[in-house]
Amino acid sequence: MKTKVKVPSGRPAGHLICPVCGNSEEFIELARNVTVTTRYSQNQDGSFTPEENETDVQGEVRLLCGKCSADMTEFHHHFLDMIF
Repeated sequence: MKTKVKVPSGRPAGHLICPVCGNSEEFIELARNVTVTTRYSQNQDGSFTPEENETDVQGEVRLLCGKCSADMTEFHHHFLDMIF
């Protein structure tokens, strides 16, 4: 089943704009119940270098305005589609 993506009506078409404060530059993706697994290699000097990261999100994911924290989750799928 394909998820219907709600596209914001900002200009240019699809430009995300906070309906509360008008912010169009800063956004926060908030994920709950996340497990992050990082694999490390130890170097000869005893320091560590991260080799691989895995993230498993089991909970709710929300999209918030980065300035006023307004809930913009209805546009989260559009947000994901526009990450390049």
